Amino acid sequence: MSRDLKIVSAAMLLWGFGEGLFFIFQPIYIQQLGADPILIGTILGINGLVMALAQIPSGYLADKIGRRPLMWFSFIAGFLATFIMAWAPTLGFFVAGLLLYGLTSSVLAPLNTYIQSVRGRWSVGKAVSFVFAMYNLGGVLGPVVGGVLGERFDLRSVYFFSAGIFTLSAIIILFAKDQSKDEVPSIAGDGHLLQNKRFVGMLGLSFLVMVAVVLPQPFAANFLQNQQSLSISQIGRLGSIGALGSVLLMLVLGHLRTGYAMLIGEVAVMFYAALLWLGGGIFWYGLGFFFLGGFRLCRAMTVALVQPLVRKHEVGLAFGFVESLNSLAMMVAPILAGVLYNWQPISVFPVAVGVLGMTALLTLRLERKNILISDEINADPVMNNEEIKDA
Repeated sequence: MSRDLKIVSAAMLLWGFGEGLFFIFQPIYIQQLGADPILIGTILGINGLVMALAQIPSGYLADKIGRRPLMWFSFIAGFLATFIMAWAPTLGFFVAGLLLYGLTSSVLAPLNTYIQSVRGRWSVGKAVSFVFAMYNLGGVLGPVVGGVLGERFDLRSVYFFSAGIFTLSAIIILFAKDQSKDEVPSIAGDGHLLQNKRFVGMLGLSFLVMVAVVLPQPFAANFLQNQQSLSISQIGRLGSIGALGSVLLMLVLGHLRTGYAMLIGEVAVMFYAALLWLGGGIFWYGLGFFFLGGFRLCRAMTVALVQPLVRKHEVGLAFGFVESLNSLAMMVAPILAGVLYNWQPISVFPVAVGVLGMTALLTLRLERKNILISDEINADPVMNNEEIKDA
């Protein structure tokens, strides 16, 4: 493993710990600040919109000015945003901090581009899976600590502690070496990235999958506290189990063909939704949260899915499109979940099972037709203009 991949992994390990401290409790804290389910879903949806809007410009700039400046910006903005959320005296101020935190997701396209550049002999899927497995490894401890702090003090104290962890993560990322920008060849009649039909098709598939795997998540904590009477610390422990499941699934399955790995991730999240729907106790909920690791596996595979289809100098922009649609899915899914939860809280989970079943069948069909390309088979394509138009 290269030096820079180790640095990125260490920074993401701490980031996962810091985010894990508060992430699963965020809908509960927004509820404590006075929001009803519809407003909670709307706030989370707007945050998803901010995340979506940040991705394409970030990916474009990653190709133009380099990845490291954008990585620095996002990590530094992360601890500033968390301090704002911790300090916020009202829901309005909290939302301002939350939206700034959503903007930090603009790191994803530059970060994924940086990872694929420093991965060495590893495939893109394996390298991205490893880094985000480290992120989730940090997330194993975060919810437990956050649950203890939330019960002993209050959820606001969790955000202050998290801001300190993000500060350490930002310091580590400053040691990552800069990378030279990829030279963009000038070719007469050169096709635009969006003329690549296979790339556009994979974007559509990624969006549908991400909506499906996000749908059962936004109100899970509220459901467990309000309808199942679980405590903050119990919910925190479930969040840690979910992070552990993410680590294991990504490390064990990240090397598989992209289509198979994504399919397994969808089925795993389907089990998560089914167990929250039908499970009758903490054991079944814990098993369900372990399968939630399929969400992170699917998200990593959306990057590996498109990388073989684009040219080297377009990777940053391509990843920007991927993460933009991933974030758009994280805007749409909470709003849908909020409507379902407001109508009938438990309805979120059977609906999610049905949607996941449809996207899993679509993924299986495309994989069997060999439409989903493995990045191990075609790691660094250089597609010319005619190939892009015919793709």
